[in-house]
Amino acid sequence: MRTATLVALLVLSAVLAALELLVQPSYIGAIPVPLGMFLVLATMPWMVFAAGEVSPSPLVAGGPLWIWVLVTGVLGLAGPGGDTLLPATWQTLLLVLAAVLCGLIPLRRIVDRGDRERAARNAASPGGTPTRTG
Repeated sequence: MRTATLVALLVLSAVLAALELLVQPSYIGAIPVPLGMFLVLATMPWMVFAAGEVSPSPLVAGGPLWIWVLVTGVLGLAGPGGDTLLPATWQTLLLVLAAVLCGLIPLRRIVDRGDRERAARNAASPGGTPTRTG
């Protein structure tokens, strides 16, 4: 069940990365509206927290972020047919910064929570000696 949840989150992250790349250069009239950035702001923290529920390991909890960066890099820099979906514009910078920050902030909270839980277990062990968990 936990593996299926993680796989679903990683697939969702890849699909959202592609969708966010496609809608990022949107315009309403003559005004650029970075829709992909708004989508990543709404979804990335949730996906990282959900992956953190599967495992507090930074590699697992950050899986949606790592997949997002990989898919965005591959599709954005070497897109289909040689097209570049990540042009050198301020909208691209917003998309990448929003995704990375919205992924790293919850990832840091997950790592801190794991550190606190390990410290509490070590303090509760007989004699206060650290225990090795593996």
